[in-house]
Amino acid sequence: MVHPNAALTPKHRLKVAQLVVDDGWPIAEVAARFQCSWPTVKRWAERYRGGQSMQDRSSRPATSPTTTPKAVAKRIVSLRLRKRIGPVQLSLMCGVSSSTVHRILAAGRLNRLSCLDRDSGEPVRRYEYPHPGDLIHVDVTKFGQIPDGGGWRFVGRAQGKKNRAATPGKPRNQHHNPKLGHCFVHTVIDDHSRVAYAEIHGDETALTAVGVLERAVAWFGWRGVTVSRVLSDNGSAYRSHLWARTCADLGVAPKRTRPYRPQTNGKIERFHRTLADGWAYATCYDSEAARRAALPGWIHHYNHHRAHSAVGGKPPITRLTNLPDQYT
Repeated sequence: MVHPNAALTPKHRLKVAQLVVDDGWPIAEVAARFQCSWPTVKRWAERYRGGQSMQDRSSRPATSPTTTPKAVAKRIVSLRLRKRIGPVQLSLMCGVSSSTVHRILAAGRLNRLSCLDRDSGEPVRRYEYPHPGDLIHVDVTKFGQIPDGGGWRFVGRAQGKKNRAATPGKPRNQHHNPKLGHCFVHTVIDDHSRVAYAEIHGDETALTAVGVLERAVAWFGWRGVTVSRVLSDNGSAYRSHLWARTCADLGVAPKRTRPYRPQTNGKIERFHRTLADGWAYATCYDSEAARRAALPGWIHHYNHHRAHSAVGGKPPITRLTNLPDQYT
């Protein structure tokens, strides 16, 4: 749209019409003064006489007889949500062309199945809090510990069994094989910036989860981020009285996802997949200690250097400004 004070915008159209209708100026003289054609002056003068608006009229036609009926469009959307079928099948079921079906689905942002929740078939509702610290996600993921010499993913199952059996200092099961156990990675991620914090522990108890939360809040606070809400699943650690008391002491409002609905905490669930691909199984570690030692470096790379699609292809730390070591 053009500048509101430019020539022959609504303000000057009204002036043109008033000169002709109210002041009695000849149409040709007004057209010469405003450097436009006389039919243009005549059109705005007639609209002014009729009490009509000086704004541009919509170019949309008054009637569209070939428009797809609303009942058909609703049926297409309903079948898409319930049956998750494509435009070709929908066109045969609804009696319209596949291109029409695709246009209706695209208008409703249902043209890609990735936009629909896999379980419910409903459109995926995405959200993002406006400021860092408005909400942090917390969760725990676990990985099997690596025997000395490397795990089976890289050295093969035969060598992996030998490495497992040769690992010292581990309790044995009934088959005399060492119990390597799991490492529990407690993860925290900021909803707005996607900046992540992680610690490795040997359990997922409430006492451990509370300690991680306290250190994560302090870690974010050192970077100028005040945490006001924390979202977790319904694990026993997050339903404990200790968790509730700690959140109250920190001034953080605890929130929990709906039971059996991990999509609500989807940002951190997706981070766990990135964590597994980029750190846990990214290379051949010759011991569990070597993998644990690599986690801080990977977290720094994730926050400061790795491009994130949700942050416009930039590292998450770019949404937090004026930080120490931000560009190292």
